[in-house]
Formats: sequence, structure tokens, C-alpha cells
Amino acid sequence: MTDTRNPQAPILVGIDGSAASVEALHRAAELALGLDRPLEGIAVWELPHAMYDVYYPEPGWSPAGDAQQVLDAAAAAVFDGQTPDWYTASTRKGKPARVLIEASAGAEMLVLGSRGHGGFVGLMLGSVSMACAAHAQCPVLIVHPSKEASHADARAADAHSAAGGSGAPGS
Repeated sequence: MTDTRNPQAPILVGIDGSAASVEALHRAAELALGLDRPLEGIAVWELPHAMYDVYYPEPGWSPAGDAQQVLDAAAAAVFDGQTPDWYTASTRKGKPARVLIEASAGAEMLVLGSRGHGGFVGLMLGSVSMACAAHAQCPVLIVHPSKEASHADARAADAHSAAGGSGAPGS
């Protein structure tokens, strides 16, 4: 049997800043080292929607800039401030599941946290992870965060909701 895989195909990891996504980056880095593959972190962003699809962002706010900050913070946490040369990071505009599924076409593997910041705290699998597991064009590894990290994410979501946060900048 002939191996037709691309020896330079990267391991992709979706990063949204949640504890699960940082744990996914950590696991993906271990895999990339063990498999001698490049590693790419991807943060996907889109403009928030408002009633009647009219949204006016705050002056100077950049969703791509926010996504880059998420990538930088995750890399700093996982690589202790010493980002290796085999790791790259990119921000992409679009729906997270769609962008990650499209990116999976050229990947060795897609690594995701079990759930991000959205929706319902306590779900075992989020909508993006579920969609990617069903439709990605490469193997998918879904990583669950430690219990401590899960509880920290839940407390942060509760505090955000109690403060009236809507997910938009400045909320």
C-alpha cells in the first residue's frame, strides 16, 4: 500500500481563547513534534450581528486584531513565550466551522477544543467541534479541558452574562 499523504501537511488547531482551545493547542504541539509536522493555529472571526443586520463597530476596533491577540495569548501560554519556528498562526474571516472544514482539506489533522465560549455551559461538544468532526476532510481530534479549566471558563461566562455582556466588543 502506498502512502499518499503530503509529508508537509500541517496539523491545524482551532483557537478561540477558551481553556479547551488552549489545551487543544498544547496537545497539537505534542503531536506536531512527535509526527515531525508543521503546526498552524487558526482563529476565525466575524463581525457581530445586530438587529436588522446593522452593526456599527466602535471606532478603532478590529475583530482581526482581537483574533490575533487570542492566538498570541494561547501561544504564549503553551510555548512559554518561546514560539517555535514550526508553529504559525493566522486569522481568518468567516463562520468558524466552515473555515476550519475548508482548511482541513490540506491538513494532516484538525485539533479542536471540545467547546468554545458560546452557547450553553455544560455541553460536552460545541457546535463547531461537532460540525468539524462530521465534515472535516482529515482526521479530527477533539480535546476536553481539565475540570479546573472548565470551571474557570464557566465562571468567566457567568460573570460576563451577569455584567450584561452580549459578546460584542465593549459589552
